[in-house]
Amino acid sequence: MAASVQASMPGPALALTPEALVRTLEQRRCERCQLQDADLVQADLREARLRGAQLQRANLSGARLDGADLRGANLSHTSLVGASLRGADLRGSLLIGTDLRDCDLSEAQLDAAALNRSHWQQARGVTTGSQGYAELHNAGVHAAQAGRHAEAERWFSGAIQQLPNAAISWVARGMSRAEQGQFSLAAQDLRYAGRLYGAMGDQEQAKALDQAATLLVAPNARSKGGNGLGSQLLGGAMAAFKVIAPLAAKAMLPAPL
Repeated sequence: MAASVQASMPGPALALTPEALVRTLEQRRCERCQLQDADLVQADLREARLRGAQLQRANLSGARLDGADLRGANLSHTSLVGASLRGADLRGSLLIGTDLRDCDLSEAQLDAAALNRSHWQQARGVTTGSQGYAELHNAGVHAAQAGRHAEAERWFSGAIQQLPNAAISWVARGMSRAEQGQFSLAAQDLRYAGRLYGAMGDQEQAKALDQAATLLVAPNARSKGGNGLGSQLLGGAMAAFKVIAPLAAKAMLPAPL
């Protein structure tokens, strides 16, 4: 499909042949370009000036966009699978439905919660400030369900930073820490979650969480090696999660977006 370009010059967009498109992109300057549906697989666009470019549905899989200026660009439903965007400026860009699997976003500049509506979970270099609370909590849920408890802990910590009074994320992080054998830290999270539930008037949950925290750090609660909880828990640790079983199950459900 022919792409069209409207660079910095005024006037209507011009349809370009694939050869002309390549020549234009080789100049690394294509501001406000009309590049919808363009095939730019593995394109070398390092330091390219693509501010305001219309790149909806374009295929930029494996492209090198390190340091590119993509401010205000429309990247909705664009494939950036495996692309490198290290240090790219994506402030003000639209990332609705954008496929960012396996791409590198290290040191990229992004608006707060910019990735909320994109497929970012497998991207590298993602910072917690670029997602909202629900996205962070849900990333933690997915990591925990896959047995990646250290990663889950990091996502739940990010969710807590976004929404410190989200008791369910404190419960979820406590569970992830317990899965790693960090029983004291896990108990602290459960106790704090209990205080939050108590402040909301749910004394039953508050009491259950406090009881679970006590059981979790009891001398007979610890299984050596920190090889996981759930079905592998012994003694008081198993009892701790039985006490809060319904709440623990809820903590591992995705939060509504």
